[in-house]
Amino acid sequence: MNTFSKPPLSVDNQIDQWIGRGLDVPNREQACHYLSVISYYRLSAYTLPFQVGNPEHHFRPGTSFGHVLDLYIFDRELRILLLDAIERIEVALRASMTNILGNHHGSHAYLHRELFDTRYKHDQLIKKIQRQCEESQAEPFIAHYRNNYSQPELPPIWMVMEVLTFKEVSVLFSKLKHQTDKQAFTRFWGLPYPVLRSWFHALSDLRNICAHHSRTWNREFGSRPASPKKEPHRWPDLQKPLADPRIDPRRRLYYFLVVIETLLQVANPESTWRWRLKELMERHPGISRAHMGMPEDWMEDPFWRFRGDELD
Repeated sequence: MNTFSKPPLSVDNQIDQWIGRGLDVPNREQACHYLSVISYYRLSAYTLPFQVGNPEHHFRPGTSFGHVLDLYIFDRELRILLLDAIERIEVALRASMTNILGNHHGSHAYLHRELFDTRYKHDQLIKKIQRQCEESQAEPFIAHYRNNYSQPELPPIWMVMEVLTFKEVSVLFSKLKHQTDKQAFTRFWGLPYPVLRSWFHALSDLRNICAHHSRTWNREFGSRPASPKKEPHRWPDLQKPLADPRIDPRRRLYYFLVVIETLLQVANPESTWRWRLKELMERHPGISRAHMGMPEDWMEDPFWRFRGDELD
């Protein structure tokens, strides 16, 4: 193991280092501002596509600071778009959990350990909910329940679903045991339970990546949504070759976009989200689609319904 010995660089020295590696910085004052509010380390991840790949991190001729900044801005706008869609799906999942489990097993369905896989850490769920109820800054509806009801000690499922994180709700969903519950979710979402279990898990991870402002463009994701054995009625051609054949599309963002659009058609059939995605991609024509696992002609696929379904 080596000892880390790199000294911290001032913003001016950071710019000088990039210039020394061949980056064109036509407006030094602007570059100083962005490095002061974004940081050299965060922006460095967006310089890699513009480098020739040698250990000295030299830039390709003609690369400017504006190219790097545009890529960063695109990724930021993409994260915001992803979070907007995931929110709609997450809220719909919470509602379907409340309605299906509540109707099948009563107002306090989540208290019934026997409804879940024996490997599920049910005790931890109950402790988490107890902590949420005891906090002084608890949600008003939780405080109202605590102040007005003594039995059961904990609030009903429709309140609990609002205080758990998306990750916790997705884990709870993944540990359901009763076939009647799973079948009800399949009917509601129009997809097999194992596929839904995988998709919600992957989206909860993607949501956390976006919420922590991490890069989504040119990223290989650890959580990969499962592919349906029987493709839904509307499904894109995911076998199209990419501009860069070295990229594995199964590990990239495009499949997540397909998953999001598929689930949005249940959560919000009138959603215009796909049009905002299209508009974002059109505003940044120079962004590599392949690094998202996206075919160059993705907008031509009937799955996205851009032809013959023009937005007013």
